[in-house]
Amino acid sequence: MRDKGVFITFEGGDGAGKSTHLFFVAEALRNRGEKVVCLREPGGTIIGEQLRNTVLDPGNYVMSDECELLIYEAARAQLVSQVIRPALETGSIVLCDRFSDSTVAYQAYGRGIDRDFIDQANHFACNEIWPDRTILLQTGGDAEFGLERATHDKHADRVEMAGVDFHERVNQGYLKLAEEDPERIRVIVSDEGKAQTARKVFAELSDLFPWMGDPRICTDSFFEVLEMKRDLMGRK
Repeated sequence: MRDKGVFITFEGGDGAGKSTHLFFVAEALRNRGEKVVCLREPGGTIIGEQLRNTVLDPGNYVMSDECELLIYEAARAQLVSQVIRPALETGSIVLCDRFSDSTVAYQAYGRGIDRDFIDQANHFACNEIWPDRTILLQTGGDAEFGLERATHDKHADRVEMAGVDFHERVNQGYLKLAEEDPERIRVIVSDEGKAQTARKVFAELSDLFPWMGDPRICTDSFFEVLEMKRDLMGRK
């Protein structure tokens, strides 16, 4: 068993492919015998899922920006306390679809809430738990393209309905975060096939898991199998 867990987050605007590539990494790690915990934000706990339903419900269109921010932070505080910290303490690899960077991108750059206040709120909610690595996925297109990707087979949620200008600000916010912390945040453009993008994701994790950079292991067929499994599960 690992002495210390590893915390990896997947970030990016809507439609960038976060959940897909989190799945690829999780499957590959589990196939090598690793204990993996997969989470999403907001969510991951009973309380967090209840808060997720509230903050993303289009019917709550009157929700203030300040209320939205505090709901996200409350869900995160519960997730860190109940799931992430205990998992890391037992040596698990924790993969999370969104974390504190999302709050900076969406609520600071998107909504215009004071960045310093959000940084303080993130520190309070995260309680010294921070990602070891963040994969920032970009669609390679504009925000409208990403939103079309995200909502093509479902109704838009409250945040997805915030408008193209809002999501453009979010995308620019993510890039500014990557400029501030390039060692942790690795930017990957997901404008190729899933297998080709997955190869780039694995390359950016190869310092944490050296086998992910081994071409004898990460062959074309290796990524094609992961892609087929994801596609099959998506049809169920």
